[in-house]
Amino acid sequence: MLNRIEGIVIRAMDYGEGHKIITLYTKEAGRVTVMARGAKKLKSRFSAIAQLFTYGEFVFFKTGAMGTLNHGEIIRSHHLLREDLLKAAYASYIAEMIDRMTEHEAGSSALFEQLEAAFEAIEDGKDPQIVAHVMEMKILEFSGYGPEFEACVSCGRETGLSVLSFQLGGVLCSPCQTKDPSARHIEEGTWKLLRLFRRMDLRRLGKISVKNETKKQIKPILRGLMDTHIGIQWKARNFLDQMEKYEI
Repeated sequence: MLNRIEGIVIRAMDYGEGHKIITLYTKEAGRVTVMARGAKKLKSRFSAIAQLFTYGEFVFFKTGAMGTLNHGEIIRSHHLLREDLLKAAYASYIAEMIDRMTEHEAGSSALFEQLEAAFEAIEDGKDPQIVAHVMEMKILEFSGYGPEFEACVSCGRETGLSVLSFQLGGVLCSPCQTKDPSARHIEEGTWKLLRLFRRMDLRRLGKISVKNETKKQIKPILRGLMDTHIGIQWKARNFLDQMEKYEI
């Protein structure tokens, strides 16, 4: 069966001497796996469109679990993401989240649009850490673990919110702090930013400047929520940690 679909390459793996197996994320069909024959060869007509992060239109034959690429047209190459180590690392983390948290034949136009917008934002020079944090929030929402920031997760009170519980998945008011002794205090500015991330549309992301001190607070918060409720060892995130450790 011949299929024509727009997708973004979120994983690319060498196969044999000259081929690649690519995983696409699409609006209609979620994750799609396609064999791009000869794509490793420089003169191949598939070498460019099979590159990681490429947004294109893909035409492929599918008779089983994996399709075979027949034709492809690049819509946006996102080549700047591949040419900068830091941008590539953050884009890889975002791509890995999409790859590991979505399913075959279960597309989401909203998530697809946020993925493409995230790549565009990083490529355009927006702070990649902030873009990645917004995508972490999107993934938490998509997976059903979106944190509660507006009311106490224990009693529903909307005032006196002072700490965040990773285990309970949201904020606690002062009287309910004892429900989670490990809950952590969050500065007011950080609260505001986390609430903003919750409703932010990356397609409309303007110039955003976040102080390094605030970013240092946000990172362990999003990581704590991701690790508590999703619990995946992210390969790309580990690489980002190594980059930070050695100041690459």
